[in-house]
Amino acid sequence: MPDYDIVIRGGRIVTAAEVFTADLAIRGGTIAAIGHDLGKGREEIDATGRLVLPGGIDPHCHIEEVGADGSVQEESFVSGSRAALAGGTTSFICFKPQWRGQTLAQSAPDYETRAARSLADYSFHQVITDPTPKVLATEIPALAARGIRSLKVFLTYDPLRLTDGDFLKVLASARRLGLLVTVHCENFDAIAWQQEALLAAGLTDPVHHAWARPPVVEREATLRAMALAELVDQPLQIFHVSCGEVAEEIARAKARGQKVWAETCTHYLTHGVDDLERPDFEGAKFVCSPALRDRSEAARLWEAIRAGTIDIVSSDHCGFSFATAKKDPGASSYGQGAAMLRPDGTPAFNAIPNGAPGIENRLTVLFSEGVSTGRIDLPTFVRLTSANAAERYGLGGRKGTLMPGADADVVLWDPELERTITVGEMQHAIDYTPWEGYRARGWPVLTIRRGEIVMRDGVLLAQPGSGRFLARGPYAAIAPRGVVPNGFDTVGRGSGQT
Repeated sequence: MPDYDIVIRGGRIVTAAEVFTADLAIRGGTIAAIGHDLGKGREEIDATGRLVLPGGIDPHCHIEEVGADGSVQEESFVSGSRAALAGGTTSFICFKPQWRGQTLAQSAPDYETRAARSLADYSFHQVITDPTPKVLATEIPALAARGIRSLKVFLTYDPLRLTDGDFLKVLASARRLGLLVTVHCENFDAIAWQQEALLAAGLTDPVHHAWARPPVVEREATLRAMALAELVDQPLQIFHVSCGEVAEEIARAKARGQKVWAETCTHYLTHGVDDLERPDFEGAKFVCSPALRDRSEAARLWEAIRAGTIDIVSSDHCGFSFATAKKDPGASSYGQGAAMLRPDGTPAFNAIPNGAPGIENRLTVLFSEGVSTGRIDLPTFVRLTSANAAERYGLGGRKGTLMPGADADVVLWDPELERTITVGEMQHAIDYTPWEGYRARGWPVLTIRRGEIVMRDGVLLAQPGSGRFLARGPYAAIAPRGVVPNGFDTVGRGSGQT
């Protein structure tokens, strides 16, 4: 009888701290042993010349989201999770919506049923757009008890944004309950003011999306979000940092001792504002928020990554097909403004749905841009793509690591394999990829999720519904520092006590 279900032999095992050659054995869905001369496996995999990596964790994905009007994004949990597994990502965290005027229970009540069709493991951030007394006192505590331990707030987008006062309520609630708050930082009023002037001047092209959202509106909102979180003594995750000046402000806050962290996204490392100027309305494919910046900003983001200011690279996967939604004046989800028709019938920049597909290409592009070019080493790659997300979101010791007892989420990676990315060979439902024609060096050739081979040489083997919901319990990484201004705790525990 075999000793193990699977034994991967002779690969270079990569963790968040080291690289070494050994065998890895899997039994019962978990990693059973790492070493040499391990016993026989029911399946033996020769990993000579390959890297053995933890399965990727993408902590920022928009999948099959339900709009306030009942419309549903075309990227389903089946197609989106197939794309994740194909790209070496075995777990992701997506967003349960709340719409203003509705309770959490009233907003997309079937969302968790939809998610249960995923092929990859998954968890949720809960979006908060209307922090009513009932939501704060009853619904958010119930979410925490069920293992949803992160909240998402927006400081822009008209249907989603919070005022500073409501943001403080969410921060205080999160601190009481031991939750992490994640935030989209842009100044709504500054964007609206810029948009009004641009549209009045007849400047409606996709590139004018970036003109309306210059780095300063992201920097100001990031400063404000960090200041309010510091007032409450609540740990904060800044989503999708797009440029160096925002990273610099986060570094200053961290140097003061504030518990604030940051991620960037793959597209900010490879694309620039010039992509928004592509002809034939192709620039609409690159409309995302925060907007793409001058290409020189990528070098500053890499500096922030190497310094540890940015310690996660997510996809912010938010797909809208170009042939339909991106060119449809009525498809204003994640746009910021009423549809305005251009002479050719396409929408003005403020009504183009924001977002780009990226969950399938995240690891491949980051490896190619980071490891293959020498910008980062292999342990840093693991930290950026899985280990740090596991620790940040309460999955540490279970996901994002290769050690006995952890879930057997493993990716076999060929560091020399070169392939050209093209949408016709991809799993996602969207009709384009921002990396069309990109020649990548380094590619996943085998994905294992909880001990089951779910992708081999690009062929998906998992079935819909085989992914599992990842409930997250309390964890120390996001505990408050225990410091409040003047010792006066307005969160509600009494004067001077934290």
